[in-house]
Amino acid sequence: MTKNHKEIINLTKIGVTAALYVVLTFVVAPFSYGVFQFRISEMFNHLIDFNKRCIWALTIGCLVTNMTSPLGPIDMVVGVSGTLISGLLIWNINRYVPNLIGKLVISSIIPTVIGMLPVAFELHIIQHVPFWATYGISMVGEFGSCFIGAILTYFLAKRVDLKK
Repeated sequence: MTKNHKEIINLTKIGVTAALYVVLTFVVAPFSYGVFQFRISEMFNHLIDFNKRCIWALTIGCLVTNMTSPLGPIDMVVGVSGTLISGLLIWNINRYVPNLIGKLVISSIIPTVIGMLPVAFELHIIQHVPFWATYGISMVGEFGSCFIGAILTYFLAKRVDLKK
């Protein structure tokens, strides 16, 4: 396999994962934006445990999704920054975590605690909702999605090599 061929396969996997993020976000669209967010697509955060390219896939997926955000273009910066920062933290921390369950816990906690900070701040500024209440409520939705994703990823990783 040539280097060019490997790069094309890698870009294709990024595109497919980003597209899946967008589709799953739109499927639950009424709950994908706002104070209570339940983006089932956030379960893909766990794929970062297996391959760094998923950071970019999720960031691109979030960017495309946030193009339709009711909060406007600012969500393409603020919301996407939370996804990118979370992804980078997940990858850099989980490189040192030896077991899958530990990785899944970390890749659930980081987007919940870190990723929702800019989202809550953005909603506080734009919609004038209370920051701490918004942060807490948005964390519930994020954790729910990540929890479901952790379970699915755990069983999927037993059958499929997610590092490819």
